[in-house]
Amino acid sequence: MENRLRVLRAERGWSQADLGGHLGVSRQAVNAIETGKHDPSLPLAFRIADLFEQSIDAIFRPDDRPYARPTP
Repeated sequence: MENRLRVLRAERGWSQADLGGHLGVSRQAVNAIETGKHDPSLPLAFRIADLFEQSIDAIFRPDDRPYARPTP
């Protein structure tokens, strides 16, 4: 699964530890999600989406789906 977590975190100037603190997870968990080594649980994905005020599918995508959809 691909994600935009690193970009969103960087836009706020947060370290992985900062983001982990906001989400109640470790820095290592944030790193594992950002690098695609671990997919977040659904409750964690909702917390991430709420924190960044975006939908889950705006942040996380299966590897075979692009983030931007072409307009009709």
